[in-house]
Amino acid sequence: MEELEKSIRANRLFDFYGSLLTEHQQNIFRLYFEMDLSLSEIAEELEISRNGAYDAIKKSLSIMEDYETKLSLIKKEENIENYLKDNLIDEKVINGVIERMK
Repeated sequence: MEELEKSIRANRLFDFYGSLLTEHQQNIFRLYFEMDLSLSEIAEELEISRNGAYDAIKKSLSIMEDYETKLSLIKKEENIENYLKDNLIDEKVINGVIERMK
């Protein structure tokens, strides 16, 4: 999986499961994925080690992937979107329904 795909996946996981992380994990995740700070910048900002920032991101992703494995919310949303695209003809209707689901 290339970097852009990894980032998109991480953000989708965070949309669904981010609130289940600790506040500290959420903060580090946002700094890394949303604010695009480096591990060194996060470490300096939060007064933790660079390795601590890396471990928090890795652990957060692992936790959220585990939730997705158990709950499949992203997969279910994708299945609904695909069903709508396959069974509705009007693109505007499809996009409207998908937006309402989010």
